[in-house]
Order: sequence, then structure tokens, then C-alpha cells
Amino acid sequence: MAKTFLDKAYGGRDTADTRQLYDDWAATYEAEIGENGYATPGRCAEALKRFAPDPDAAILDFGCGTGLSGLALKLAGFTTIDGMDLSGEMLAVAREKNIYRDLVLIDGTGAPPVAKGHYAAIAAIGAIGVGAAPVSVLDHLMHALPKGGHCVFSFNDHALQDPVHEARVMDWTDCGAARLLFREHGEHLPGIGVNSNVYVLEKT
Repeated sequence: MAKTFLDKAYGGRDTADTRQLYDDWAATYEAEIGENGYATPGRCAEALKRFAPDPDAAILDFGCGTGLSGLALKLAGFTTIDGMDLSGEMLAVAREKNIYRDLVLIDGTGAPPVAKGHYAAIAAIGAIGVGAAPVSVLDHLMHALPKGGHCVFSFNDHALQDPVHEARVMDWTDCGAARLLFREHGEHLPGIGVNSNVYVLEKT
């Protein structure tokens, strides 16, 4: 049986291969993960809604893909959303949704080009982990937040198998640089039996 894109998504790749995978997947991505009940965007958006006081404040949807995460944020009541992704084909699909104020194509090398203090909240929904952005990206996103800003993100079960991911969250909280407001394990892609942790960190 031929591998689906979803089967390939959790393999280790370099940036160029990751971009190629998601460019090739763009046309069928939403159908494939929709069939498997993709739940993490809605869970993240609802978690952020609990703690982010201003629905009109600017939010960055990092690793926005085709815009499913942005749609979840919009449905949760957020109104000013920018997206950022390394796949131009995914961004083309996202653009058609008319959710985003701005969409930025990134090259995936070095620190994400996020202006410090520009966003009150940053979302990285399904964007960090095995086969996606490295955990160091969480540091860059947190550094870009202003004091009192919020980061909502998820680690799926594949990421959670490597303790470096949860350890990076604790690095931020143990030194007092951030407060963990929310952590919940729940459905990610129930169709293939994969769950995820959803987190909300507040920068102190």
C-alpha cells in the first residue's frame, strides 16, 4: 500500500524536503486530515480564547499551512490574524479563505522573521515537532512576545516521545520567564489514533 502524505509527515527531513512535501500535499491536505478528525486547531483556539483578553489584538499563526488553524482562531472570535509558513502552495490555499490580514512565506532557515512585540499572541498549532519545525522555534516565538503575551502551541504524540519538547516548556517556566496557564492532552488525529498536548504560555 502506497504511503499517504500523512504517513510521510512524521519522518525526519531537512527544510527543503519539508517544503516540498507540504507543497505537494497542499491540494489534498485538508481532505486527508479532515477524514482523520483533525482536532488540535479547535482545541488550541479555544484554549487561547480563555486567556487572551482582546479578540482584536494581532495574532501570528506560525506554520499556518492551508489556514485551518487560522479558521479555528477566527471561529473562536479572533479578528486580526497574520499567517506565516514555508510552503508557498499551502499559503495559496490559505489566501483563498480570506481569513488573514497578511501572509508571509518564510525560508525555514534561522530564526522566524517575527518582529519583537508586534503580536499580542502567537499560535504554533501542529507546527513544532517531528517532521515540522524544531523545538528551538518555540524560543524564538516566545522572545518575540511582549510581556503578558500568550503563546498557544501543540506537541503531538510523536513529539512527546522525545522529552526535549516538554523540557523546553519547563525551561521557560522553571526560570520564571513564563507561566504555564494551560496544558491538556486530547485528540489530535483520532482517525489514526494520535493525540496531542495543547499548551498556553504567558510571558512574564
